[in-house]
Amino acid sequence: MAVETEADADDGAESVTASVVGGSGFTGGELLRLLAGHPTLEIAEVTSRSKAGKSVGSVHPPLRGAELRFTEPDDLESVDVLFAATPHGVSMSQIDDFFDVADTVVDLSADFRLETEEQYDEWYDGHDAPEYLEKAEYALPEINRENLAGAELIAGGGCNATATILGLYPLFEHDILDGGEQVVVDVKVGSSEGGAGGGEASSHPERSGVVRPYAPTGHRHEAEIEQFLGTSVAFTCHAVDMIRGASATSHVFPSGPVSKGELWKAYRGSYEDEPFVRMAAGGSGVYRYPEPKAVAGTNYAEVGFELDPSNKRIVVFSAIDNMMKGSAGQAVHAANVALGLEETAGLEFAGLHPVGAP
Repeated sequence: MAVETEADADDGAESVTASVVGGSGFTGGELLRLLAGHPTLEIAEVTSRSKAGKSVGSVHPPLRGAELRFTEPDDLESVDVLFAATPHGVSMSQIDDFFDVADTVVDLSADFRLETEEQYDEWYDGHDAPEYLEKAEYALPEINRENLAGAELIAGGGCNATATILGLYPLFEHDILDGGEQVVVDVKVGSSEGGAGGGEASSHPERSGVVRPYAPTGHRHEAEIEQFLGTSVAFTCHAVDMIRGASATSHVFPSGPVSKGELWKAYRGSYEDEPFVRMAAGGSGVYRYPEPKAVAGTNYAEVGFELDPSNKRIVVFSAIDNMMKGSAGQAVHAANVALGLEETAGLEFAGLHPVGAP
């Protein structure tokens, strides 16, 4: 049963039908929350093998009262856009079936993020449908908006990669870096990154109070960063005691001196007109630099920087909600662009303050 939003009833606009495959996980719940409040996208179906027949609200508390139940994924209805919030490997094996029922497919897994079969051989376990890789468009509008318009297959970015790319992108776009410099990235992420079935390492007794390195080297998201920035990075991830959020601190060593004015010009040039990027670069107040707590539940990214007095190092900070800007929010944002809808539709929530730990 579809969920009709108040906006649909008020403006009479023709709705765009959407289904979510794999809707029982954390990201699936965020997708459903966004779609339920979207003025144009209308939920037609949400699938889950493990929760089939149960109400969506019994799994995702923000959706209590919605007249929507999980269905089996084998008999998908035809819709305008299908969101796949499934584990890695599922979409690539079912992509033909997805396109049989939808004109536009938005995949939130890692199945179509990289451009070549060789990359999947190196970073994952190969690819079952490599012919689709050249058709996919990366879902981050800030770096790929032009190619997203009219896209039929959209590949959601990884949350750690998204935070890192957004922080560093202006330095490459405005030629402060050329790809040959040393870049060291340290990312700290919340437990929701492990998903609803995160396992022993994500259980509260084990996660509480930790700053635990879990990917000192070789994290798969390095491939996305290298692909879209044209540089290699020394990349490390830590699991920390928060639920939502990804915070990236990047240490950049430019080949020549850079002024703070040049940095401001680069970041403003890249993001001044972006609806979901906020600058936080050493101003006044408590939250002087990007902070996951400040963007919890939103599609916003916060980006900032500081220049070392030696003029030999730039420290770049970026923060996102890993399930929103790093996944579900990014997917809806990209779908809005692809379908020619209002870009910010369904994503206007700006956050709360004060708020408990995300």
